[in-house]
Amino acid sequence: MKKISELRKDYDRAELDERRAANEPLAQFRKWFQEAIDSGIPEPSAMTVATVDADGRPSTRIVLAKEVDESGIVFYTNYESRKAHDLAVAPRAALQFHWVENERVVRIEGTVTKTSAAESDAYFADRPLASRIGAWASEQSRPIASRAVLVARAAEFGLRFGLHPPRPPHWGGYRVAPERWEFWQGRKSRLHDRLVYRRQEDGGWLRERLAP
Repeated sequence: MKKISELRKDYDRAELDERRAANEPLAQFRKWFQEAIDSGIPEPSAMTVATVDADGRPSTRIVLAKEVDESGIVFYTNYESRKAHDLAVAPRAALQFHWVENERVVRIEGTVTKTSAAESDAYFADRPLASRIGAWASEQSRPIASRAVLVARAAEFGLRFGLHPPRPPHWGGYRVAPERWEFWQGRKSRLHDRLVYRRQEDGGWLRERLAP
């Protein structure tokens, strides 16, 4: 078996040139996101969410982005989870999309707010029934004795709510309003392309190339 230090791959699928990149990060993201979908990448909306707690300890997890527009990137979760406790004391997050097959990474940093109750209600109503029941059954991030406990809770709430479970009061969305976007394209010889967009005071974006 190879040593981890011996695992290497050269990147040569594409390039990221300022002359052809979008002037605004959202347009560039939408282009790359569509290309990720067209490439058949599994779970193209999957992203890492990084937060810090009150003591500055970082933690990460994978969630699915459910909206990406001018107002920010939205994901949904349990408001009693570890990430929610982190965001309550430090309402900032870093996001990362990694589209391995396209040799691309998008990193985003910004401030975080909860979505409105109406937005959370609307999205919750569109979820599959099993996912809606699961939102009630899972006391996210809390210890449980076994999987059987989780299954039993799902059965309990399934019987209680039937086909129409309401949104739990402890479940809803967060919106990350970007202040910084970085687009990374793998290139040969580790001479990667990196373009960063920084939000300016007038609301516009400053675009710069970074050394890899």
